[in-house]
Amino acid sequence: MQLRRRDLLLATGLTLVFGSAANARVLLDSDPYVFQPLSKPRRLKLRHAHTGETFEGPYRDEIGPIPEAMVDLAIFLRDHHENLTGPVFVETLDFFADVIENANQHSATILSAYRTPKTNRMLASRIFGVAEKSQHLAGRALDITLDSNLKSAATVARKMTRGGVGWYPQSHFIHLDSGPIRNWTIDDSDGGNVLASVKAKGPLTVKERMRLQRSLAKRQMRGRADTFRPAKPER
Repeated sequence: MQLRRRDLLLATGLTLVFGSAANARVLLDSDPYVFQPLSKPRRLKLRHAHTGETFEGPYRDEIGPIPEAMVDLAIFLRDHHENLTGPVFVETLDFFADVIENANQHSATILSAYRTPKTNRMLASRIFGVAEKSQHLAGRALDITLDSNLKSAATVARKMTRGGVGWYPQSHFIHLDSGPIRNWTIDDSDGGNVLASVKAKGPLTVKERMRLQRSLAKRQMRGRADTFRPAKPER
Protein backbone atom coordinates (compact mmCIF):
# COMPACT_ATOMS: atom_id res chain seq x y z
CA MET A 1 0.00 0.00 0.00
CA GLN A 2 2.83 2.41 0.84
CA LEU A 3 4.50 1.73 -2.49
CA ARG A 4 1.28 2.23 -4.42
CA ARG A 5 0.55 5.53 -2.67
CA ARG A 6 4.12 6.78 -3.24
CA ASP A 7 3.94 5.85 -6.92
CA LEU A 8 0.59 7.62 -7.26
CA LEU A 9 1.97 10.66 -5.48
CA LEU A 10 4.73 10.89 -8.08
CA ALA A 11 2.30 10.20 -10.91
CA THR A 12 0.14 13.16 -9.90
CA GLY A 13 3.17 15.46 -10.16
CA LEU A 14 3.68 16.09 -6.45
CA THR A 15 6.90 15.38 -4.54
CA LEU A 16 7.81 16.35 -0.99
CA VAL A 17 11.43 17.02 -0.02
CA PHE A 18 12.07 17.68 3.66
CA GLY A 19 15.07 19.76 4.69
CA SER A 20 17.06 19.90 7.92
CA ALA A 21 15.03 22.88 9.15
CA ALA A 22 11.76 20.93 8.76
CA ASN A 23 10.89 22.95 5.67
CA ALA A 24 8.74 21.26 3.05
CA ARG A 25 9.21 21.95 -0.62
CA VAL A 26 6.44 20.89 -2.96
CA LEU A 27 7.37 20.30 -6.57
CA LEU A 28 4.43 20.52 -8.93
CA ASP A 29 5.06 20.40 -12.66
CA SER A 30 8.65 21.48 -11.84
CA ASP A 31 7.30 24.62 -10.19
CA PRO A 32 8.62 24.86 -6.58
CA TYR A 33 6.38 26.15 -3.85
CA VAL A 34 8.21 26.65 -0.55
CA PHE A 35 6.52 26.55 2.83
CA GLN A 36 7.73 28.21 6.01
CA PRO A 37 9.01 25.92 8.81
CA LEU A 38 5.68 26.31 10.63
CA SER A 39 2.88 25.82 8.12
CA LYS A 40 -0.70 26.65 9.09
CA PRO A 41 -2.76 23.47 9.46
CA ARG A 42 -5.66 23.46 7.01
CA ARG A 43 -8.61 21.17 6.40
CA LEU A 44 -11.41 20.87 3.87
CA LYS A 45 -14.88 19.37 3.75
CA LEU A 46 -15.90 18.70 0.16
CA ARG A 47 -18.49 16.90 -1.92
CA HIS A 48 -18.21 16.24 -5.65
CA ALA A 49 -21.43 17.07 -7.47
CA HIS A 50 -20.88 14.52 -10.27
CA THR A 51 -19.35 11.51 -8.52
CA GLY A 52 -21.00 11.88 -5.11
CA GLU A 53 -17.60 11.33 -3.49
CA THR A 54 -16.52 13.27 -0.41
CA PHE A 55 -13.29 14.45 1.17
CA GLU A 56 -13.09 15.61 4.76
CA GLY A 57 -9.97 16.21 6.79
CA PRO A 58 -6.65 18.08 6.91
CA TYR A 59 -4.58 18.47 3.78
CA ARG A 60 -1.56 20.02 5.50
CA ASP A 61 -0.19 20.38 8.99
CA GLU A 62 2.54 22.37 10.77
CA ILE A 63 5.20 20.88 8.50
CA GLY A 64 3.45 21.27 5.18
CA PRO A 65 1.23 19.27 2.79
CA ILE A 66 0.22 15.82 4.00
CA PRO A 67 1.23 13.36 1.23
CA GLU A 68 -1.61 10.91 1.85
CA ALA A 69 -4.20 13.71 1.82
CA MET A 70 -2.76 15.15 -1.39
CA VAL A 71 -3.06 11.75 -3.04
CA ASP A 72 -6.66 11.46 -1.88
CA LEU A 73 -7.39 14.97 -3.19
CA ALA A 74 -5.78 14.18 -6.54
CA ILE A 75 -8.19 11.26 -6.87
CA PHE A 76 -11.15 13.28 -5.60
CA LEU A 77 -10.41 16.20 -7.98
CA ARG A 78 -9.69 13.96 -10.98
CA ASP A 79 -11.25 14.34 -14.41
CA HIS A 80 -14.29 12.18 -13.74
CA HIS A 81 -15.15 12.02 -17.45
CA GLU A 82 -11.85 10.26 -18.23
CA ASN A 83 -11.23 8.94 -14.69
CA LEU A 84 -7.70 10.39 -14.80
CA THR A 85 -5.85 12.25 -12.04
CA GLY A 86 -3.84 15.41 -12.60
CA PRO A 87 -1.50 17.67 -10.62
CA VAL A 88 -2.65 19.28 -7.38
CA PHE A 89 -1.38 22.75 -6.50
CA VAL A 90 -1.36 23.55 -2.81
CA GLU A 91 -1.62 27.29 -3.49
CA THR A 92 -4.92 26.61 -5.29
CA LEU A 93 -6.21 24.66 -2.30
CA ASP A 94 -5.05 27.41 0.09
CA PHE A 95 -6.79 30.10 -1.98
CA PHE A 96 -9.96 28.02 -2.06
CA ALA A 97 -9.82 27.25 1.68
CA ASP A 98 -9.35 30.94 2.53
CA VAL A 99 -12.29 31.94 0.33
CA ILE A 100 -14.80 29.56 1.89
CA GLU A 101 -13.52 30.33 5.39
CA ASN A 102 -13.93 34.09 4.87
CA ALA A 103 -17.41 33.46 3.47
CA ASN A 104 -18.28 31.78 6.80
CA GLN A 105 -18.84 28.41 5.15
CA HIS A 106 -17.63 25.04 6.44
CA SER A 107 -18.00 22.98 3.28
CA ALA A 108 -18.23 23.30 -0.50
CA THR A 109 -19.39 21.36 -3.54
CA ILE A 110 -16.94 20.80 -6.37
CA LEU A 111 -18.39 21.08 -9.88
CA SER A 112 -15.19 20.87 -11.92
CA ALA A 113 -11.48 20.55 -11.14
CA TYR A 114 -8.73 18.92 -13.23
CA ARG A 115 -9.59 18.37 -16.91
CA THR A 116 -7.82 16.48 -19.64
CA PRO A 117 -7.51 18.22 -23.02
CA LYS A 118 -10.13 15.81 -24.39
CA THR A 119 -12.65 16.73 -21.68
CA ASN A 120 -11.94 20.45 -22.09
CA ARG A 121 -12.58 20.24 -25.83
CA MET A 122 -15.82 18.34 -25.20
CA LEU A 123 -17.03 20.96 -22.71
CA ALA A 124 -15.99 23.81 -25.01
CA SER A 125 -18.19 22.34 -27.74
CA ARG A 126 -21.21 22.31 -25.42
CA ILE A 127 -20.79 25.22 -23.02
CA PHE A 128 -20.15 28.87 -23.83
CA GLY A 129 -17.16 30.36 -21.99
CA VAL A 130 -14.91 27.29 -21.66
CA ALA A 131 -11.41 28.57 -22.37
CA GLU A 132 -9.14 26.74 -24.80
CA LYS A 133 -6.19 27.15 -22.42
CA SER A 134 -8.16 26.75 -19.21
CA GLN A 135 -6.38 26.64 -15.86
CA HIS A 136 -8.36 23.43 -15.29
CA LEU A 137 -5.94 21.75 -17.70
CA ALA A 138 -3.05 22.50 -15.33
CA GLY A 139 -4.96 21.41 -12.24
CA ARG A 140 -4.94 24.98 -10.95
CA ALA A 141 -8.69 25.68 -11.11
CA LEU A 142 -11.83 24.75 -9.19
CA ASP A 143 -15.46 25.49 -10.02
CA ILE A 144 -17.42 25.46 -6.77
CA THR A 145 -20.77 26.21 -5.25
CA LEU A 146 -21.76 26.86 -1.63
CA ASP A 147 -24.93 26.41 0.36
CA SER A 148 -25.02 30.16 1.01
CA ASN A 149 -22.97 33.38 0.73
CA LEU A 150 -21.74 32.47 -2.75
CA LYS A 151 -21.79 36.08 -3.97
CA SER A 152 -19.88 37.15 -0.85
CA ALA A 153 -17.34 34.41 -1.55
CA ALA A 154 -16.78 35.77 -5.06
CA THR A 155 -16.30 39.29 -3.68
CA VAL A 156 -13.87 38.08 -1.03
CA ALA A 157 -11.92 36.04 -3.59
CA ARG A 158 -11.47 39.07 -5.85
CA LYS A 159 -10.18 41.21 -3.00
CA MET A 160 -7.53 38.58 -2.25
CA THR A 161 -5.96 39.09 -5.72
CA ARG A 162 -4.45 35.61 -5.70
CA GLY A 163 -5.58 34.36 -9.09
CA GLY A 164 -8.56 34.19 -11.40
CA VAL A 165 -12.12 34.59 -10.11
CA GLY A 166 -15.20 34.06 -12.26
CA TRP A 167 -18.71 34.74 -10.94
CA TYR A 168 -21.65 32.98 -12.62
CA PRO A 169 -24.76 34.12 -10.71
CA GLN A 170 -27.35 32.41 -12.92
CA SER A 171 -25.48 29.09 -12.86
CA HIS A 172 -24.77 29.61 -9.15
CA PHE A 173 -21.05 28.87 -9.04
CA ILE A 174 -17.69 30.59 -8.90
CA HIS A 175 -14.46 29.72 -10.66
CA LEU A 176 -11.24 30.00 -8.63
CA ASP A 177 -7.72 29.47 -9.94
CA SER A 178 -4.16 30.23 -8.91
CA GLY A 179 -3.16 31.51 -12.34
CA PRO A 180 -2.77 35.17 -13.39
CA ILE A 181 -4.89 37.71 -11.50
CA ARG A 182 -8.06 38.48 -13.47
CA ASN A 183 -11.81 38.66 -12.80
CA TRP A 184 -15.01 38.35 -14.79
CA THR A 185 -18.75 37.96 -14.34
CA ILE A 186 -21.14 36.17 -16.68
CA ASP A 187 -24.85 36.37 -16.00
CA ASP A 188 -25.86 33.80 -18.57
CA SER A 189 -29.61 34.30 -18.30
CA ASP A 190 -29.69 35.87 -21.77
CA GLY A 191 -27.39 33.18 -23.04
CA GLY A 192 -29.79 30.56 -21.76
CA ASN A 193 -32.60 32.15 -23.75
CA VAL A 194 -30.47 32.07 -26.88
CA LEU A 195 -29.49 28.46 -26.31
CA ALA A 196 -33.14 27.53 -25.86
CA SER A 197 -33.87 28.86 -29.33
CA VAL A 198 -31.11 26.95 -31.13
CA LYS A 199 -30.64 23.25 -31.66
CA ALA A 200 -30.41 21.28 -28.43
CA LYS A 201 -27.98 18.62 -29.64
CA GLY A 202 -24.48 18.86 -31.05
CA PRO A 203 -21.91 21.70 -30.99
CA LEU A 204 -23.07 25.24 -31.70
CA THR A 205 -22.40 26.61 -35.15
CA VAL A 206 -20.25 29.70 -35.61
CA LYS A 207 -23.41 31.76 -36.22
CA GLU A 208 -25.03 30.44 -33.05
CA ARG A 209 -21.91 31.10 -30.99
CA MET A 210 -21.70 34.66 -32.30
CA ARG A 211 -25.36 35.18 -31.47
CA LEU A 212 -24.82 33.89 -27.95
CA GLN A 213 -21.72 36.02 -27.48
CA ARG A 214 -23.52 39.17 -28.64
CA SER A 215 -26.37 38.46 -26.24
CA LEU A 216 -24.02 38.11 -23.31
CA ALA A 217 -22.06 41.20 -24.36
CA LYS A 218 -25.24 43.29 -24.46
CA ARG A 219 -26.09 42.11 -20.97
CA GLN A 220 -22.67 43.16 -19.72
CA MET A 221 -22.90 46.54 -21.43
CA ARG A 222 -26.01 47.40 -19.42
CA GLY A 223 -23.93 48.49 -16.49
CA ARG A 224 -22.36 45.32 -15.17
CA ALA A 225 -18.61 45.82 -15.62
CA ASP A 226 -15.87 44.42 -13.39
CA THR A 227 -14.00 46.86 -11.18
CA PHE A 228 -10.94 44.66 -11.42
CA ARG A 229 -8.67 43.71 -14.28
CA PRO A 230 -10.68 42.52 -17.31
CA ALA A 231 -10.19 38.99 -18.49
CA LYS A 232 -11.39 36.43 -20.96
CA PRO A 233 -14.18 34.40 -19.32
CA GLU A 234 -13.12 30.93 -18.32
CA ARG A 235 -14.88 27.94 -16.90
